[in-house]
Amino acid sequence: MTEYDVLLTNVKAVLPGHDEPQSVDIAVKDGKFARIEAGIPADSADTVVDGGGKVAFPGVVDAHQHWGIYNPLPIDVASESRASAQGGVTTSLSYMRSGQYYLNKSGDYADFFPEVLAQTDGNAAIDYTYHLAPMSKSQIAEIPALVKDHGVTSFKIFMFYGSYGLHGRSSDQSSFLMTPEGERYDYAHFEFVMRGVQKAREENPEIADQISLSLHCETAEIMAAYTKMVEEDGTLTGLPAYSASRPPHSEGLAVTIASYLAHETNLPTINLLHLTSRKAMEAALTMAAAFPHIDFRREVTVGHLLVDCDTAHGVGGKVNPPLRPREDVEALWDYLLDGKIDWVVSDHACCKEELKFGEPKDDVFLAKSGFGGAEYMLAGMVSEGRKRGLAFGRIAELTAQNPAERYGLGRTKGSIAVGKDADIALVDIDHDWTVRAEESVSTQEYTPFEGAELTAKVTDTFLRGTQIVTNGVVTDEKHGKYLSRPTA
Repeated sequence: MTEYDVLLTNVKAVLPGHDEPQSVDIAVKDGKFARIEAGIPADSADTVVDGGGKVAFPGVVDAHQHWGIYNPLPIDVASESRASAQGGVTTSLSYMRSGQYYLNKSGDYADFFPEVLAQTDGNAAIDYTYHLAPMSKSQIAEIPALVKDHGVTSFKIFMFYGSYGLHGRSSDQSSFLMTPEGERYDYAHFEFVMRGVQKAREENPEIADQISLSLHCETAEIMAAYTKMVEEDGTLTGLPAYSASRPPHSEGLAVTIASYLAHETNLPTINLLHLTSRKAMEAALTMAAAFPHIDFRREVTVGHLLVDCDTAHGVGGKVNPPLRPREDVEALWDYLLDGKIDWVVSDHACCKEELKFGEPKDDVFLAKSGFGGAEYMLAGMVSEGRKRGLAFGRIAELTAQNPAERYGLGRTKGSIAVGKDADIALVDIDHDWTVRAEESVSTQEYTPFEGAELTAKVTDTFLRGTQIVTNGVVTDEKHGKYLSRPTA
């Protein structure tokens, strides 16, 4: 009888504590990494896979996706989890809330979330879990139960929703968010969400550091005023106009407000999502210095690192917060290389062409917000990171290890280490190719990355030792499981 189920040979693995890949063999037993060292005998495993000299990264833990936002949840999960696997993503953390989009209903999470899980079950190609956004007073009260009953350990606030819609101006938050009569989604609500998360931490001290709150930091009042100014002036169009309509200081102000509220509520585990600009990062670092007792984590998206508002392919690049000018892209890279950014995500939100664009099609203010991109995250980080001297070990931390540890997945996900799930992305680091939307298995027919020249490509993906992408071909099988956190 053989000792292992799968043996991956002829690879250079990115291992914890190493900047550069190590030449090892990787043995898998019962879906876990069982042995990692050079010279493991080939006859010790049922199946031997030749890695072709490629670099083995830990499967990407994409900590920011939006399954089901524009397409029915079961259908979106099926297609976009495959697109994620195509890019080496093996674990998705998707944001979910009540209100318009997603399931288009309100109510308590005790009823709402089991429906989410039922619609996701059996449809995912990769492992997954959910962040939840408390939109009402009753949902805040449910936070401790969500931690205990469903293993949900991360929550979200959309700071601009108070008087702004998903795609632009909105004065009617009650119909958009489906909040109960008499309740407001505003700064006071944000404070009470923080108090609810802190209560859950206090009730679960053994996992308190893995219970956290994430914030989308933009201020509605600034955006509303600047949108009016940009539209009335008419000089700017397309993505540059959208960036100007949601200016970077709107992010900085929201970061400052969020940070003080965290201080006021004694909530120390705060994640600042998809920071896009120098001003946003300056505010985030200023607040970290002002409140050293708060464990801030800072996130950026691969979209904001790879393209800018002038080079992205068309208004399909509309996203919140917006793609920024090149100087902000370069500033993000400087902060990343300086160790000031904690993880990189895709913010994958598939929006088909028929829904994405308004009439006229090139009017950015009529387009829907968000786009997919998980397919390109790891390849993009390797391609652009190598040019800038970013170590492979750091890429693994940014795309897998750091988000896994923060969000309660660190015991089983995030690194190639004995005992953890055997999630692997094989990357050909010398593969020049051009991004074409038609080559993605996502149902999105366009991409703002169209025409981008990359120098690395994910060729194979393994989920718990099962190969779900082989030579670029994604399996139709659905091996994904819901992850109750913290995983054990």
